Amino acid sequence: MNKKLSAIVLAATTVISGALAGCSGGGQQSTEPASSGQQTASPAGKTTLQFWHSLGGKNGEYLDAMIKRFNDSHPNVEVVGTFQGTYDETVTKLQQAIAAKTAPDITMLERAYVQMFAEAEVLEDMTPFMEKSNVSKDDFPEGLMGHSVFDGKVVSLPFNRSTPIMHINKTMLDEKGLAIPQTWEDLKKVAEALVVKENGEVKRYGLSMPYDTWYPIAMISQANGKFFNEEGTSIGFDKGEGVKTFQYLKDLQSSGALYYPPAQDSGNIVNQMFTSEKIGIMFQSTGVMGTVKNNAKFDYVTAYLPKDEVFATPTGGANIAMLADSTKKEAAWEFIQWVNTDPNGGQQFILDSGYLPFTKKMVESDAIKDLWAKDPNRKVAYDQLQYAVDTNKDVAWPQIMQEFFKAIQAIMYDNKPIEPTLDTFKKEAERLLKE
Repeated sequence: MNKKLSAIVLAATTVISGALAGCSGGGQQSTEPASSGQQTASPAGKTTLQFWHSLGGKNGEYLDAMIKRFNDSHPNVEVVGTFQGTYDETVTKLQQAIAAKTAPDITMLERAYVQMFAEAEVLEDMTPFMEKSNVSKDDFPEGLMGHSVFDGKVVSLPFNRSTPIMHINKTMLDEKGLAIPQTWEDLKKVAEALVVKENGEVKRYGLSMPYDTWYPIAMISQANGKFFNEEGTSIGFDKGEGVKTFQYLKDLQSSGALYYPPAQDSGNIVNQMFTSEKIGIMFQSTGVMGTVKNNAKFDYVTAYLPKDEVFATPTGGANIAMLADSTKKEAAWEFIQWVNTDPNGGQQFILDSGYLPFTKKMVESDAIKDLWAKDPNRKVAYDQLQYAVDTNKDVAWPQIMQEFFKAIQAIMYDNKPIEPTLDTFKKEAERLLKE
């Protein structure tokens, strides 16, 4: 196994469980152990493809339905979709399978992990297949392609992608005569105005967000910072953008305007508090819109994450990739191409699941236009892609992510001073980037 990838196997096994829940778009619901797709018998006369993925629960059902539609319409190819657990668990299993030469033909990869595999040269460059099919990188929204191209090679394509957006209890704002915030300054005023205290205890908070790196990274970008510097040798928010972000959050936390949830199951906690009207506004993934809409008993709307210096948002979710060791690449591309182009493929999956449309043709389709006309909240998430930034790309990201989590915990839970904590994080990040 590639030396870099071998090192990453160890790192991946220590990733905090659920750390990427905010990036999952609701795709980590199921925890059932997966069987090895390699053991599935091939139907006679068919090329059987193994496709590993990380979607359980309802989104897993939508994915299974998509695969069935492909199999029913393709007599020569059979795709066997196998749930491998969360994104992190899938990465670990994939690394082990690559080492054992039992990797699948196609896999879902959380977008921040793509570079690790690309640098290990275990992902197939899909450029020749795309050229043969008259497919261009320009056929995909630019905001979703930040984790697809490495060293000029197309090593993955967008699939179940999401962004964090602002989810708002509009009824609550209307009762206070408040407008939807567009800036940090607006958000502070609105969040503080929504606070309800009884006998010194906060009964209603203005703002919340899951415990995740996603949201601080978004805010650092909004303050005009980058997570890594241009050279990839250090962090990129050493001009005060990180301090500004966390000071803003701590100020809101100290007044009761921000509820910062416990780390364990933070996404579900925040969702439930929002739909039970204990929070007026939350930063959360686009992937929870369906759940929130079904449970909210108030006027529910979404909006861009507010800007500080600029609007900015990271993206999340996963891409689809072909493994370089697959011996069935033509059939694998046939499936990927069908997912990208057939209305019954990825487009129907997007309509079912709530993830972002991931080709420009989908965006221009009547089906997506009708969806957006009926549910404008879904369009907000796509429109926000114009401000998409991907600044946390590096092969060392999984280890650095854990160090960033430590900094978040120290500041948000233990009230450690912000600047020294971020300085410590910076030194550790630089050490990891040098390895």
